[in-house]
Amino acid sequence: MSKVISFSSKGDFSNIEKFLAAMQRRKYLDALESYGKIGVDALASATPKDTGQTAASWSYETEQGPGSSKITWKNSNINEGVNIAVILQYGHGTGTGGYVVGRDYINPAIQPIFDQIADAAWKEVQNS
Repeated sequence: MSKVISFSSKGDFSNIEKFLAAMQRRKYLDALESYGKIGVDALASATPKDTGQTAASWSYETEQGPGSSKITWKNSNINEGVNIAVILQYGHGTGTGGYVVGRDYINPAIQPIFDQIADAAWKEVQNS
């Protein structure tokens, strides 16, 4: 005796087709640009300010590679070959033998942006 297996389905593939069409048009790169700008604003606001030069020196770049996209935030305030944003974050020795303790300002400023990106990506997957 043979068994019969059957199934039925309703609907279509329109949601996945819309999602794939948006990916093909690289619509997500617009979102990366937006998050890049939001990140620059967050980093500039959180950067310890003496002259304000380090806070004003934040920028970002977006890149697309095979199978991936990324945002890189950069700070161009360099003094005598030293990136000031980095030594504010991690600390540094002084010329007189002392040490200035770093202040973790980058991670708390940028973590909410990472969370927003992850939430938006998850919503996009769920809605597609």
